[in-house]
Amino acid sequence: MSSPTRAAVPQHDRLDARQTRKVVTAGCVGIFVELYDNGIFAFMAGTLALVFLAPGNPDNALLFVFAGYAVSFFVRPLGAVVCGILGDKIGRQKLLVFVILLISVATAGIGLLPAYSAIGIAAPVLLVLLRMMQGFSVGGEAAGAMTFLAEHAPEGKRGIITSYAQIASFAALLTGTLVAYSMSPWLTQAAIDGGGFGSFAWRIPFLVAIPMGVIGWYIRKAISDTPNFQKLKEEGGLSKNPLKEAFASAEHRRAMLLALFIPLMNGSGYYVLFSYMPTFLKGKQLNFTIGEALLVTACSLVVICIAIPFMGALSDRVGRKKVIAGAAIAMAILGIPAYALIATGNMALAILGACIMAVVFAGHTAVIHILIVELFPTRVRYSAYGLGYNISSALFGGTAPLLMTWLISSTGNIYMPAFYAVITALGTLAAVSTVKDRAHLPLRDA
Repeated sequence: MSSPTRAAVPQHDRLDARQTRKVVTAGCVGIFVELYDNGIFAFMAGTLALVFLAPGNPDNALLFVFAGYAVSFFVRPLGAVVCGILGDKIGRQKLLVFVILLISVATAGIGLLPAYSAIGIAAPVLLVLLRMMQGFSVGGEAAGAMTFLAEHAPEGKRGIITSYAQIASFAALLTGTLVAYSMSPWLTQAAIDGGGFGSFAWRIPFLVAIPMGVIGWYIRKAISDTPNFQKLKEEGGLSKNPLKEAFASAEHRRAMLLALFIPLMNGSGYYVLFSYMPTFLKGKQLNFTIGEALLVTACSLVVICIAIPFMGALSDRVGRKKVIAGAAIAMAILGIPAYALIATGNMALAILGACIMAVVFAGHTAVIHILIVELFPTRVRYSAYGLGYNISSALFGGTAPLLMTWLISSTGNIYMPAFYAVITALGTLAAVSTVKDRAHLPLRDA
C-alpha cells in the first residue's frame, strides 16, 4: 500500500535558464525521435503497402499496413509496464536512454528491410515485428519524458514546460511530413519499380533514425535524474513494486481509469487529424495528390506547434480542467464543420479546416499529459501513468487509422473522421469533469 502522502521537494528555484534548456532538450529529443519514426510510418503507409505486400487490392493492402500500425499500439502497454516499473525503481533517465536507442534500431530496420519481391511473405511479417519494437519503446517514452519534465519543472510552470514535449511531437510529425513531401516523386509504384534511386528513395526517411538516435542518446546520457526521484531514493522511499502498489490503492486505480479516458480525444486529434490525414486526402473520394495532402497536413502542424505553448501556459494560470474542457466542447461544435471544409476537395478550404481543428486540438494535447502526471505520486508515477495512457492510445489511437479506412471504405461516407472526433471529444469532456485539478498544488512524492 502507499505510504503516507508527502509533498515533493520544493520546486521553485530548481532550475536556472541554462539548466531548464538542458532538461527540456533531454526530455523532448526522445519524443521527437519517437514521433518522427512513428509518423513517417503512417505518412508512407501507401508506399509501404506497395513495397511489402503482394500486388492486389490496394484497399486491402492499406488496411494491412494500418493493421501493422495498430499492432504497435497494442504493444505499448507492455512497454509502459516494463519501462514504467524500471523507471520508478532505477530512475527515469536510464530508461529514457534505453527507449531512444530501441526505437532508432527498429526504425532503421524498416529502412533496411528487403521488399516483398525479394523475400516474399517474410517482408510483411518482419515489418510487423519491427513495428512492435517501435510500439514497445514508445510505450516507455511518453510517460517517461513527461514525468521527467514535470519533476524537473519549477512550481507554476509545469504546464508550459511539459507542453514543449508536445511541440516536439508535432514538430517531429511536421519533419516527417516534409521529408515524405520531398520524397513524394519517388513514392509511386512506377518509381519503385523503375530501379535506380527511385527503388531506394523510400528507405531514406527511415534510415534518418540512425543519426537522430545517436544525438538523442548523447543528450540523454549527459543529464541527471529528477529531484523528486533522487530525493525519494535517498530517503529509501522507492517502491519495490510500483504497479502492484498502484493497483492496491483505490485512489490510484481511479486515476489510471482517468488516464485511460481523458486522452480519448487523442484518437480523433493526433492519429486522425495528423497521422491519417494524408492518406484520407489522397483517397479516391477527394483525389488530392500526395504532395497536396502532405502540404495540408504540414500547415496544420505549423499551426498547432504555435498554439501549444499558449495552451500550456494558460493551464498554469486557470487550471488544466478548464483548458481541456474548453477544447473538448470546441471540438464537439466545430469538428464536423471543419471536416466539411476539408472534404470540399478545395486546397485552401482544406487547409483552413485542418488549421481550425489544429487550434482546437492544441487545448487538449498541450495539457492532458501534465494533468495525468499530477494525479500520481513519484513512487508510482511512471508506471501508473504509462499504463493508463498507453492502453488508451492502443484502444482509441492506434486503431483510429484502421477504423477510419474501414468505415470510409465500407460506407462511402467521408465524414466518418468528423463523427469520430465529436464522439471522442464528448468522452474526454465527461472524463475530465470528474478530475481534481492539481495545477496549483505541488507534486506528491508518495
